[in-house]
Amino acid sequence: MVNTFQFSLEPIDPSALRAALANPACGGYASFEGWVRDCNAGREVRRLEYEAFEALAVKEGERIIAEAIERFGIARAACVHRLGTLGIGELAVWVGASAPHRHEAFLACRYIIDAVKHRVPVWKKEHYREGDSGWVNCERCASEAPEMHGGTEAHAPPALAPAAPDYSRQSALREVGAAGQARLGASRALIVGCGGLGVPAMSYLAGAGIGRLGLVDADLLEASNLHRQPLYALRDCGRQKVELAAERLRALNPAVDVRTYPVRLDADNAAGLVADYDVIIECTDNIATKLALNDACIRAGKPAVFASVYQYEGQLQIVQPGGPCLRCLWPEAVRDGLVGNCAAAGVLGPVPGTLGTLQALEALKLLLDLPGQLTETLLIFDLLTLNISRIRTRRSPQCPRHALAGDRAPFAANESVELEFESLHEASAAGYLIVDIRERREQALRPVAEVPVHSIPMNELLHGGAALPPASKYLLVCAAGARSLAAAHELRARGRAPIFSLRGGLAALG
Repeated sequence: MVNTFQFSLEPIDPSALRAALANPACGGYASFEGWVRDCNAGREVRRLEYEAFEALAVKEGERIIAEAIERFGIARAACVHRLGTLGIGELAVWVGASAPHRHEAFLACRYIIDAVKHRVPVWKKEHYREGDSGWVNCERCASEAPEMHGGTEAHAPPALAPAAPDYSRQSALREVGAAGQARLGASRALIVGCGGLGVPAMSYLAGAGIGRLGLVDADLLEASNLHRQPLYALRDCGRQKVELAAERLRALNPAVDVRTYPVRLDADNAAGLVADYDVIIECTDNIATKLALNDACIRAGKPAVFASVYQYEGQLQIVQPGGPCLRCLWPEAVRDGLVGNCAAAGVLGPVPGTLGTLQALEALKLLLDLPGQLTETLLIFDLLTLNISRIRTRRSPQCPRHALAGDRAPFAANESVELEFESLHEASAAGYLIVDIRERREQALRPVAEVPVHSIPMNELLHGGAALPPASKYLLVCAAGARSLAAAHELRARGRAPIFSLRGGLAALG
């Protein structure tokens, strides 16, 4: 047994294992033996059981042995772990290492046992006089209790040289390779907003080896942020998010140049912030900020990845130079208070986590020039039903950032797609057929009963073949006005005028 990891149902023989590691070129040898003890946290232990997910555990164990050989320059190493029922005093785990010098053997042996305890999927059950512990993962045991030696806490292991960033798993992709990894290392990405969307986006980009990562956010961390921003900790509340994020990202990948901008992006500073970056990832919940960034990116010719979240729904869109932008769909910022943020509307943590992860993916596709980039499309996700709607976006002739004379205008230049009403009664009295495009579950939670409403969820309306009933003009409504506006633009682009959207949605009606 040389340079292997294995499990054994039989008692371990240390002398045979030590002999297998003998090497005439090695003057140093070290081993670790872990025995079943008769007590734990003041409770009398009768016996111990071990179980493991062997197929995965052996592969991980062999990976640990190979890492130790490479890292410490040792000649041979091995580890054996018992499975099944063990009595008091039986040998449960053995690790041995031989090296030209004793120092490397000691370091490698300590590295292997610590890595095995934390990474190999092994579970144990301790049987006490009064019952048992239940199956407990050994990683948890290793992290909960300090090792004891002669009644005192053991000395901390010698500090190890930090491992270099390893991009082998992604550079193994044919579309990435060494050239793509070098391209990422020379790239610069700006994250605007270090919250629920920004946390996964920045984490994956730092892990991927982006050369420079800029972080823009003026907020302090609050306890209510943590369920959707797990990069941070409860003890960090009250500190600047950008500084906390920078600390975590530098620990994740010290090779990334992380730069912080503890400011709120607006029309005055947007141009200066985006100037030094290749791709912008917009992760805020503020529409005015989104539009200011949209305008700055169009002027600078920079691609930007936008996302937003409302309860269980998410939207994803990329604005590229020369393509449709946010103002093609939303010419002006929605009035304050009409679109709920996470504090007002509520959100489950994985919802922004999913959208932020997709933003990181799209940013990497842009930087690596991968196929399948999201162009001229607004994706709308319902993460309760896992329905995905695709809405084709087009450059609008009314967009103040484009004003293309040659674009086909399905409605008059002075006509707004969004309309405001004090109530649905007012809209109905004005001759509009009201079409509720919310999902069925939303309609059940907040039904519209004050006026006749035609119900067609957006996915059915745009992609399911559902037809609008005959009417002279239509008013689409949703929860906050975003979906209805996007759907109205799409239907008008298909030649279905006159179709309008209720500005602010049902939330604007109180």
